[in-house]
Amino acid sequence: MAITATMVKELRERTGLGMMDCKKALVEADGDMDLAIEELRKKSVLKAAKKSGRTTANGLLGLKVAEDGGKAAIVEINIETDFAAKNEKFIAFVNKVANALFDSQDETLKTLMESGLDNERETLVQEIGENISIRRGELIVAPEGGCIASYLHTDNLKGSLVVMNTKDAELGRDVAMHITAINPMVIRSEEISEETIEKEREIYTSQAQESGKPADIVEKMVEGRIKKFLSEVSLVDQPFVKEPDRKVGDLLNSANSEVISFYRLEVGEGIEIEEEDFAAEVAAQLKGSQ
Repeated sequence: MAITATMVKELRERTGLGMMDCKKALVEADGDMDLAIEELRKKSVLKAAKKSGRTTANGLLGLKVAEDGGKAAIVEINIETDFAAKNEKFIAFVNKVANALFDSQDETLKTLMESGLDNERETLVQEIGENISIRRGELIVAPEGGCIASYLHTDNLKGSLVVMNTKDAELGRDVAMHITAINPMVIRSEEISEETIEKEREIYTSQAQESGKPADIVEKMVEGRIKKFLSEVSLVDQPFVKEPDRKVGDLLNSANSEVISFYRLEVGEGIEIEEEDFAAEVAAQLKGSQ
């Protein structure tokens, strides 16, 4: 029986598994949907699908940079626990995804997943017993005359890529280290949106008004705090992490270099973790076993 794309799509929706697994199961079951699902259950492939709803806030970053600084890729792969993140097979998978993105031709992670990485992910989910997600990544190519520098913290939990307009790799690494440690919002203060500034102004105004001081004094207090905010979140205005008496902008100017862009990742950043009531979970399990 001919296996159609519609059949594969239906099986994917019913099981949550990858396209290749679903197609193979349908071929083996000669197109019988229920039989295909039954066989997948026997093979325990559905274990991976059942784990897909679990929150993955731990994990590692994977990084690969060309020796000449011409191209670089960085990815974040998540898993449920920090203990499982130390699993050798998980570490190898993280590096494989980073290498695959690096070797691609501007492909997205989604495209790479469809090319076979998702099947490997599902197999690893079964072996380790925890949900794994390929969350995000970036492939960057350096401009002519420039380079990409990188820094990955020793725990592989946070790192940065920096695009420089010169080939000063050592300077670039220092800047990438600074970005990884301090986490600036933008390169220059003028890049911060008016919306962001207005939100900060509202907060500072509310705080300053509680002091009971005259309106003109409150206004000066607010503008002073806005100025401080802009300098704190702008890369070039921040004190350099290795030389606090020197601004990053001064460091760059002394080398006649500029940062064109940067990309910083931190594992689990922005992921909401649900608080679990352990007692309630145990009670529910006991109730279900009665």
